[in-house]
Amino acid sequence: MKHKVHEVKLNNGAEGLLINVPDASVMTFHINFRAGEYLVEPEKWEVPHLMEHVLLGANELIPKARDFQAELEKNGAYSNATTGVYDIIYEGECADFEWSRVLKLLLAAITKPLFLEEEFKAEFGNVREEMAAHSNNHFRRLGLEMRKALGLISKSDVERLELMKNVQLTDVREHYKHTHHTPNMRFVITGKLTPSRRRALTKMLENIELPHDGERFALPQESLRRLKKPIYVPNDTVENLYFYIDTFADRRLADPESDALYLVNTLLTETLHSKILGAARERGLVYSMNSGVSHTSSATNWWFGTQVSNKNIAPLFDIISGELKKLQAGKLSQKDIKNTKQYALGRFQRSGQTVGGTAGGYLGRYFFDGIIDDYYLIPERIRSVSKRQIIDVVNDMFSDNVWGFGVLGNTSQRFVGERQHQLEPLWKTKKGK
Repeated sequence: MKHKVHEVKLNNGAEGLLINVPDASVMTFHINFRAGEYLVEPEKWEVPHLMEHVLLGANELIPKARDFQAELEKNGAYSNATTGVYDIIYEGECADFEWSRVLKLLLAAITKPLFLEEEFKAEFGNVREEMAAHSNNHFRRLGLEMRKALGLISKSDVERLELMKNVQLTDVREHYKHTHHTPNMRFVITGKLTPSRRRALTKMLENIELPHDGERFALPQESLRRLKKPIYVPNDTVENLYFYIDTFADRRLADPESDALYLVNTLLTETLHSKILGAARERGLVYSMNSGVSHTSSATNWWFGTQVSNKNIAPLFDIISGELKKLQAGKLSQKDIKNTKQYALGRFQRSGQTVGGTAGGYLGRYFFDGIIDDYYLIPERIRSVSKRQIIDVVNDMFSDNVWGFGVLGNTSQRFVGERQHQLEPLWKTKKGK
Protein backbone atom coordinates (compact mmCIF):
# COMPACT_ATOMS: atom_id res chain seq x y z
CA MET A 1 0.00 0.00 0.00
CA LYS A 2 1.14 3.55 -0.69
CA HIS A 3 2.57 4.96 2.54
CA LYS A 4 5.06 7.34 4.11
CA VAL A 5 7.21 6.70 7.18
CA HIS A 6 7.76 9.35 9.85
CA GLU A 7 10.48 8.59 12.41
CA VAL A 8 9.69 9.99 15.85
CA LYS A 9 12.08 10.52 18.77
CA LEU A 10 10.21 11.67 21.85
CA ASN A 11 11.51 13.81 24.69
CA ASN A 12 10.85 10.97 27.13
CA GLY A 13 13.34 8.71 25.33
CA ALA A 14 10.84 6.54 23.43
CA GLU A 15 11.30 6.16 19.68
CA GLY A 16 9.12 4.86 16.90
CA LEU A 17 7.65 5.00 13.44
CA LEU A 18 4.35 6.58 12.42
CA ILE A 19 3.43 5.10 9.04
CA ASN A 20 0.82 7.04 7.12
CA VAL A 21 -1.32 4.89 4.79
CA PRO A 22 -3.72 7.49 3.34
CA ASP A 23 -6.44 5.06 2.19
CA ALA A 24 -6.40 2.83 5.29
CA SER A 25 -9.64 1.86 7.01
CA VAL A 26 -7.88 0.24 9.99
CA MET A 27 -5.02 1.18 12.30
CA THR A 28 -2.42 -1.12 13.86
CA PHE A 29 -0.34 -0.55 17.00
CA HIS A 30 2.87 -2.36 17.90
CA ILE A 31 4.63 -1.38 21.14
CA ASN A 32 7.94 -3.06 21.96
CA PHE A 33 10.03 -3.34 25.12
CA ARG A 34 13.38 -5.13 25.29
CA ALA A 35 12.12 -7.31 28.15
CA GLY A 36 12.57 -10.96 27.13
CA GLU A 37 13.88 -14.00 28.95
CA TYR A 38 17.55 -13.07 28.57
CA LEU A 39 17.03 -10.32 31.17
CA VAL A 40 16.03 -12.67 34.01
CA GLU A 41 17.91 -15.34 35.93
CA PRO A 42 17.64 -18.81 34.32
CA GLU A 43 15.58 -20.20 37.20
CA LYS A 44 13.10 -17.34 36.69
CA TRP A 45 12.83 -17.93 32.92
CA GLU A 46 9.04 -17.73 32.73
CA VAL A 47 8.73 -14.32 34.43
CA PRO A 48 8.49 -12.26 31.19
CA HIS A 49 5.92 -14.62 29.68
CA LEU A 50 3.74 -14.57 32.80
CA MET A 51 4.09 -10.78 33.00
CA GLU A 52 2.87 -10.40 29.43
CA HIS A 53 -0.18 -12.58 30.19
CA VAL A 54 -1.17 -10.69 33.33
CA LEU A 55 -0.42 -7.20 32.00
CA LEU A 56 -3.16 -7.18 29.35
CA GLY A 57 -5.73 -7.71 32.11
CA ALA A 58 -6.92 -5.74 35.10
CA ASN A 59 -5.70 -2.16 35.24
CA GLU A 60 -6.56 1.06 37.04
CA LEU A 61 -9.02 2.03 34.29
CA ILE A 62 -10.90 -1.29 34.19
CA PRO A 63 -10.07 -3.48 37.21
CA LYS A 64 -11.07 -6.88 35.76
CA ALA A 65 -9.42 -8.68 32.84
CA ARG A 66 -12.60 -9.95 31.16
CA ASP A 67 -14.24 -6.53 31.38
CA PHE A 68 -11.13 -4.90 29.92
CA GLN A 69 -11.05 -7.32 26.98
CA ALA A 70 -14.78 -6.88 26.41
CA GLU A 71 -14.41 -3.11 26.29
CA LEU A 72 -11.42 -3.21 23.97
CA GLU A 73 -13.00 -5.72 21.58
CA LYS A 74 -16.58 -4.43 21.52
CA ASN A 75 -16.31 -3.00 17.99
CA GLY A 76 -14.25 -5.84 16.60
CA ALA A 77 -10.83 -4.61 17.72
CA TYR A 78 -8.02 -7.08 18.41
CA SER A 79 -5.20 -7.11 20.93
CA ASN A 80 -2.45 -9.55 21.81
CA ALA A 81 1.08 -9.75 23.13
CA THR A 82 4.07 -11.98 22.43
CA THR A 83 7.15 -12.76 24.49
CA GLY A 84 10.47 -13.96 23.12
CA VAL A 85 14.06 -14.32 24.24
CA TYR A 86 14.72 -10.63 23.47
CA ASP A 87 11.45 -8.66 23.47
CA ILE A 88 7.84 -8.31 24.48
CA ILE A 89 5.54 -6.82 21.85
CA TYR A 90 2.03 -5.55 22.62
CA GLU A 91 -0.16 -5.19 19.56
CA GLY A 92 -3.60 -3.98 18.61
CA GLU A 93 -5.69 -3.51 15.50
CA CYS A 94 -8.96 -1.65 15.15
CA ALA A 95 -11.28 0.14 12.77
CA ASP A 96 -10.15 3.63 11.84
CA PHE A 97 -13.10 5.31 13.59
CA GLU A 98 -12.08 4.06 17.07
CA TRP A 99 -8.30 4.27 16.98
CA SER A 100 -8.08 6.78 19.84
CA ARG A 101 -10.31 4.76 22.17
CA VAL A 102 -8.46 1.50 21.53
CA LEU A 103 -4.99 3.01 21.84
CA LYS A 104 -5.92 4.65 25.13
CA LEU A 105 -7.07 1.28 26.45
CA LEU A 106 -3.89 -0.43 25.27
CA LEU A 107 -1.74 2.26 26.88
CA ALA A 108 -3.75 1.99 30.12
CA ALA A 109 -2.98 -1.73 30.23
CA ILE A 110 0.72 -1.11 29.63
CA THR A 111 1.10 1.76 32.09
CA LYS A 112 -1.38 0.98 34.88
CA PRO A 113 -1.52 -2.81 35.37
CA LEU A 114 -2.86 -4.02 38.72
CA PHE A 115 -1.15 -7.43 38.65
CA LEU A 116 -3.89 -8.98 40.76
CA GLU A 117 -3.10 -12.19 42.67
CA GLU A 118 -6.23 -13.96 41.39
CA GLU A 119 -5.43 -13.10 37.78
CA PHE A 120 -1.81 -14.17 38.23
CA LYS A 121 -3.01 -17.57 39.48
CA ALA A 122 -5.41 -17.91 36.54
CA GLU A 123 -2.78 -16.95 33.97
CA PHE A 124 -0.28 -19.26 35.67
CA GLY A 125 -2.64 -22.10 34.78
CA ASN A 126 -3.19 -20.76 31.27
CA VAL A 127 0.55 -20.50 30.63
CA ARG A 128 1.03 -24.05 31.93
CA GLU A 129 -1.60 -25.25 29.45
CA GLU A 130 0.08 -23.25 26.68
CA MET A 131 3.46 -24.84 27.44
CA ALA A 132 1.91 -28.31 27.56
CA ALA A 133 0.31 -27.70 24.15
CA HIS A 134 3.67 -26.49 22.78
CA SER A 135 5.26 -29.75 23.88
CA ASN A 136 3.15 -31.50 21.22
CA ASN A 137 4.73 -29.34 18.49
CA HIS A 138 7.57 -31.55 17.30
CA PHE A 139 9.28 -28.87 15.21
CA ARG A 140 9.23 -26.48 18.18
CA ARG A 141 10.64 -29.11 20.53
CA LEU A 142 13.47 -30.01 18.17
CA GLY A 143 14.17 -26.36 17.37
CA LEU A 144 14.51 -25.41 21.04
CA GLU A 145 16.81 -28.38 21.72
CA MET A 146 19.01 -27.33 18.83
CA ARG A 147 19.10 -23.66 19.81
CA LYS A 148 20.33 -24.60 23.26
CA ALA A 149 22.97 -27.02 21.93
CA LEU A 150 24.23 -24.43 19.41
CA GLY A 151 24.88 -21.93 22.21
CA LEU A 152 21.82 -19.72 21.73
CA ILE A 153 19.73 -18.59 24.69
CA SER A 154 16.95 -21.16 24.98
CA LYS A 155 14.95 -23.46 27.26
CA SER A 156 12.81 -26.41 26.21
CA ASP A 157 9.11 -26.39 27.04
CA VAL A 158 9.70 -29.24 29.50
CA GLU A 159 12.31 -27.12 31.28
CA ARG A 160 10.02 -24.10 31.21
CA LEU A 161 7.18 -26.06 32.80
CA GLU A 162 9.51 -27.16 35.57
CA LEU A 163 10.84 -23.63 36.14
CA MET A 164 7.39 -22.05 36.40
CA LYS A 165 7.13 -23.01 40.06
CA ASN A 166 9.95 -20.55 40.82
CA VAL A 167 7.94 -17.53 39.68
CA GLN A 168 6.00 -15.41 42.16
CA LEU A 169 3.83 -12.37 41.52
CA THR A 170 6.55 -10.21 43.09
CA ASP A 171 8.94 -11.37 40.33
CA VAL A 172 6.45 -10.21 37.71
CA ARG A 173 6.09 -6.80 39.33
CA GLU A 174 9.85 -6.37 39.63
CA HIS A 175 10.47 -7.33 36.00
CA TYR A 176 7.83 -4.83 34.91
CA LYS A 177 9.51 -2.05 36.90
CA HIS A 178 12.92 -3.03 35.54
CA THR A 179 11.93 -3.04 31.86
CA HIS A 180 8.91 -0.83 31.28
CA HIS A 181 10.36 2.65 31.00
CA THR A 182 10.21 5.00 28.03
CA PRO A 183 13.87 4.83 26.87
CA ASN A 184 13.35 1.06 26.48
CA MET A 185 10.17 1.54 24.41
CA ARG A 186 9.84 1.39 20.63
CA PHE A 187 6.62 1.61 18.63
CA VAL A 188 5.26 1.28 15.10
CA ILE A 189 1.78 2.71 14.44
CA THR A 190 0.28 2.31 10.99
CA GLY A 191 -2.89 3.69 9.42
CA LYS A 192 -4.45 6.91 8.14
CA LEU A 193 -2.09 9.22 9.98
CA THR A 194 -2.91 12.75 8.91
CA PRO A 195 -0.75 15.56 10.33
CA SER A 196 -3.33 16.22 13.06
CA ARG A 197 -3.41 12.54 14.01
CA ARG A 198 0.36 12.35 14.10
CA ARG A 199 0.38 15.31 16.47
CA ALA A 200 -2.27 13.65 18.66
CA LEU A 201 -0.36 10.36 18.69
CA THR A 202 2.90 12.08 19.52
CA LYS A 203 1.23 13.86 22.44
CA MET A 204 -0.32 10.63 23.76
CA LEU A 205 3.02 8.80 23.61
CA GLU A 206 4.97 11.76 24.96
CA ASN A 207 2.68 11.82 28.00
CA ILE A 208 2.68 8.06 28.58
CA GLU A 209 2.80 7.38 32.31
CA LEU A 210 6.00 5.36 32.51
CA PRO A 211 9.33 6.27 34.13
CA HIS A 212 11.68 8.32 31.95
CA ASP A 213 14.85 6.96 33.55
CA GLY A 214 16.63 3.95 32.12
CA GLU A 215 18.01 2.70 28.83
CA ARG A 216 17.27 0.55 25.80
CA PHE A 217 18.80 -2.75 26.89
CA ALA A 218 21.47 -4.13 24.56
CA LEU A 219 20.94 -7.45 22.81
CA PRO A 220 22.83 -10.35 24.39
CA GLN A 221 26.08 -11.68 22.93
CA GLU A 222 25.43 -15.36 22.26
CA SER A 223 28.43 -17.66 21.73
CA LEU A 224 27.80 -20.08 18.89
CA ARG A 225 29.36 -23.52 18.76
CA ARG A 226 29.43 -26.28 16.18
CA LEU A 227 27.61 -29.48 17.08
CA LYS A 228 30.10 -32.30 16.68
CA LYS A 229 27.32 -34.82 17.40
CA PRO A 230 23.84 -34.53 15.91
CA ILE A 231 20.89 -33.93 18.22
CA TYR A 232 18.56 -36.92 18.41
CA VAL A 233 15.22 -36.63 20.23
CA PRO A 234 13.59 -40.11 20.37
CA ASN A 235 9.82 -40.18 19.89
CA ASP A 236 8.19 -43.45 18.90
CA THR A 237 4.72 -41.85 18.59
CA VAL A 238 5.44 -40.15 15.25
CA GLU A 239 5.73 -41.88 11.89
CA ASN A 240 7.92 -39.37 10.06
CA LEU A 241 11.28 -37.94 11.07
CA TYR A 242 11.47 -34.23 11.85
CA PHE A 243 14.81 -32.60 11.11
CA TYR A 244 16.60 -29.24 11.10
CA ILE A 245 19.88 -28.29 9.46
CA ASP A 246 21.41 -25.05 10.79
CA THR A 247 24.47 -23.27 9.43
CA PHE A 248 25.89 -19.95 10.63
CA ALA A 249 28.06 -17.14 9.37
CA ASP A 250 29.82 -15.87 12.47
CA ARG A 251 28.91 -12.27 11.62
CA ARG A 252 25.92 -10.18 10.60
CA LEU A 253 25.61 -10.04 6.83
CA ALA A 254 25.54 -6.68 5.08
CA ASP A 255 22.25 -5.80 3.38
CA PRO A 256 23.36 -6.77 -0.16
CA GLU A 257 24.53 -10.14 1.19
CA SER A 258 21.23 -10.66 3.01
CA ASP A 259 19.32 -9.78 -0.16
CA ALA A 260 21.29 -12.46 -2.02
CA LEU A 261 20.70 -15.04 0.73
CA TYR A 262 16.95 -14.38 0.83
CA LEU A 263 16.87 -14.78 -2.95
CA VAL A 264 18.78 -18.06 -2.98
CA ASN A 265 16.50 -19.30 -0.18
CA THR A 266 13.56 -18.69 -2.53
CA LEU A 267 15.41 -20.43 -5.35
CA LEU A 268 15.88 -23.57 -3.27
CA THR A 269 12.68 -24.17 -1.26
CA GLU A 270 9.94 -21.58 -1.46
CA THR A 271 8.01 -22.74 -4.53
CA LEU A 272 6.78 -26.08 -5.83
CA HIS A 273 9.23 -25.72 -8.73
CA SER A 274 12.20 -24.68 -6.56
CA LYS A 275 15.50 -26.52 -6.80
CA ILE A 276 15.22 -28.62 -3.64
CA LEU A 277 11.48 -28.81 -2.96
CA GLY A 278 10.56 -29.12 -6.63
CA ALA A 279 13.02 -31.98 -7.20
CA ALA A 280 11.95 -33.75 -4.00
CA ARG A 281 8.23 -33.54 -4.84
CA GLU A 282 8.90 -34.70 -8.39
CA ARG A 283 10.35 -37.89 -6.90
CA GLY A 284 7.60 -38.25 -4.28
CA LEU A 285 10.01 -37.82 -1.37
CA VAL A 286 8.41 -35.07 0.66
CA TYR A 287 5.21 -33.02 0.82
CA SER A 288 6.78 -29.71 1.84
CA MET A 289 10.16 -28.22 2.70
CA ASN A 290 10.97 -25.11 4.69
CA SER A 291 14.03 -22.93 5.05
CA GLY A 292 14.75 -19.46 6.34
CA VAL A 293 17.18 -16.83 7.53
CA SER A 294 17.46 -15.39 11.05
CA HIS A 295 19.91 -13.25 13.00
CA THR A 296 21.46 -12.84 16.40
CA SER A 297 23.26 -9.67 17.44
CA SER A 298 26.48 -10.93 15.84
CA ALA A 299 25.68 -13.88 13.55
CA THR A 300 23.48 -14.98 10.64
CA ASN A 301 21.63 -18.30 10.55
CA TRP A 302 20.39 -20.24 7.51
CA TRP A 303 18.24 -23.27 8.26
CA PHE A 304 16.44 -26.07 6.44
CA GLY A 305 13.80 -28.40 7.85
CA THR A 306 10.80 -30.60 7.20
CA GLN A 307 9.27 -33.93 8.15
CA VAL A 308 10.09 -36.93 5.98
CA SER A 309 9.83 -40.72 6.19
CA ASN A 310 12.84 -42.81 7.25
CA LYS A 311 13.19 -44.31 3.79
CA ASN A 312 13.08 -40.94 2.02
CA ILE A 313 15.45 -38.88 4.17
CA ALA A 314 18.67 -40.17 2.56
CA PRO A 315 17.59 -39.38 -1.03
CA LEU A 316 16.22 -36.03 0.15
CA PHE A 317 19.61 -35.22 1.66
CA ASP A 318 21.24 -36.16 -1.63
CA ILE A 319 19.10 -33.47 -3.29
CA ILE A 320 19.82 -30.87 -0.60
CA SER A 321 23.57 -31.51 -0.67
CA GLY A 322 23.65 -31.70 -4.45
CA GLU A 323 21.90 -28.37 -5.00
CA LEU A 324 23.99 -26.58 -2.39
CA LYS A 325 27.23 -27.99 -3.84
CA LYS A 326 26.23 -26.76 -7.28
CA LEU A 327 25.81 -23.26 -5.89
CA GLN A 328 29.11 -23.47 -4.01
CA ALA A 329 30.77 -24.38 -7.30
CA GLY A 330 29.13 -21.45 -9.11
CA LYS A 331 26.67 -23.52 -11.15
CA LEU A 332 23.68 -21.22 -11.51
CA SER A 333 21.98 -20.07 -14.68
CA GLN A 334 20.92 -16.50 -15.42
CA LYS A 335 17.48 -17.86 -16.29
CA ASP A 336 17.07 -19.28 -12.77
CA ILE A 337 18.17 -15.97 -11.26
CA LYS A 338 15.73 -14.02 -13.42
CA ASN A 339 12.80 -16.32 -12.62
CA THR A 340 13.54 -16.23 -8.90
CA LYS A 341 13.69 -12.43 -8.92
CA GLN A 342 10.34 -12.25 -10.68
CA TYR A 343 8.77 -14.47 -8.03
CA ALA A 344 10.38 -12.46 -5.21
CA LEU A 345 9.13 -9.18 -6.68
CA GLY A 346 5.58 -10.50 -6.98
CA ARG A 347 5.62 -11.85 -3.44
CA PHE A 348 6.90 -8.49 -2.19
CA GLN A 349 4.00 -6.70 -3.88
CA ARG A 350 1.50 -9.09 -2.29
CA SER A 351 3.02 -8.69 1.17
CA GLY A 352 2.21 -4.98 1.36
CA GLN A 353 -1.42 -4.98 0.29
CA THR A 354 -2.82 -4.56 3.83
CA VAL A 355 -2.07 -2.17 6.68
CA GLY A 356 -0.77 -5.07 8.77
CA GLY A 357 1.39 -6.28 5.91
CA THR A 358 2.84 -2.82 5.42
CA ALA A 359 3.65 -2.54 9.14
CA GLY A 360 5.20 -6.01 9.02
CA GLY A 361 7.71 -4.78 6.47
CA TYR A 362 9.25 -2.55 9.14
CA LEU A 363 8.64 -4.26 12.50
CA GLY A 364 11.28 -6.96 12.68
CA ARG A 365 14.29 -4.95 11.61
CA TYR A 366 13.30 -1.78 13.47
CA PHE A 367 12.61 -3.48 16.79
CA PHE A 368 15.71 -5.68 16.46
CA ASP A 369 18.42 -3.15 15.62
CA GLY A 370 16.71 0.18 14.97
CA ILE A 371 17.19 0.06 11.19
CA ILE A 372 14.42 1.54 9.02
CA ASP A 373 14.40 -0.28 5.71
CA ASP A 374 13.35 1.84 2.73
CA TYR A 375 10.33 -0.16 1.60
CA TYR A 376 10.28 1.45 -1.83
CA LEU A 377 13.89 0.47 -2.54
CA ILE A 378 13.32 -3.25 -1.94
CA PRO A 379 12.31 -4.03 -5.57
CA GLU A 380 15.55 -2.45 -6.79
CA ARG A 381 17.50 -4.35 -4.13
CA ILE A 382 15.98 -7.60 -5.42
CA ARG A 383 16.74 -6.73 -9.04
CA SER A 384 20.35 -5.79 -8.26
CA VAL A 385 21.38 -9.13 -6.73
CA SER A 386 24.07 -10.68 -8.93
CA LYS A 387 25.14 -14.24 -9.58
CA ARG A 388 28.47 -13.47 -7.93
CA GLN A 389 26.72 -12.28 -4.76
CA ILE A 390 24.59 -15.42 -4.59
CA ILE A 391 27.57 -17.75 -4.96
CA ASP A 392 29.65 -15.78 -2.45
CA VAL A 393 26.96 -15.67 0.22
CA VAL A 394 26.23 -19.40 -0.09
CA ASN A 395 29.91 -20.14 0.42
CA ASP A 396 30.15 -17.66 3.28
CA MET A 397 27.29 -19.39 5.10
CA PHE A 398 29.34 -22.61 5.15
CA SER A 399 32.87 -21.21 5.51
CA ASP A 400 32.93 -20.67 9.30
CA ASN A 401 32.14 -24.36 9.95
CA VAL A 402 29.54 -23.50 12.60
CA TRP A 403 26.57 -25.77 12.11
CA GLY A 404 24.28 -28.38 13.59
CA PHE A 405 21.90 -31.15 12.59
CA GLY A 406 19.03 -32.58 14.60
CA VAL A 407 16.30 -35.21 14.24
CA LEU A 408 13.17 -36.03 16.23
CA GLY A 409 11.41 -39.31 15.61
CA ASN A 410 11.55 -43.08 15.85
CA THR A 411 14.97 -44.12 14.56
CA SER A 412 18.43 -44.55 16.10
CA GLN A 413 21.45 -42.41 16.98
CA ARG A 414 23.44 -44.40 14.43
CA PHE A 415 20.96 -43.63 11.64
CA VAL A 416 21.02 -39.92 12.55
CA GLY A 417 24.82 -40.00 12.54
CA GLU A 418 24.81 -41.49 9.05
CA ARG A 419 22.61 -38.66 7.82
CA GLN A 420 25.00 -36.13 9.34
CA HIS A 421 27.86 -37.75 7.42
CA GLN A 422 25.86 -37.12 4.25
CA LEU A 423 25.85 -33.41 5.00
CA GLU A 424 29.40 -32.90 6.30
CA PRO A 425 31.07 -32.27 2.88
CA LEU A 426 29.09 -29.03 2.56
CA TRP A 427 31.30 -27.44 5.20
CA LYS A 428 34.52 -28.63 3.56
CA THR A 429 33.96 -27.17 0.11
CA LYS A 430 36.28 -24.34 -0.96
CA LYS A 431 34.77 -21.12 -2.22
CA GLY A 432 33.69 -21.14 -5.87
CA LYS A 433 35.51 -19.19 -8.53
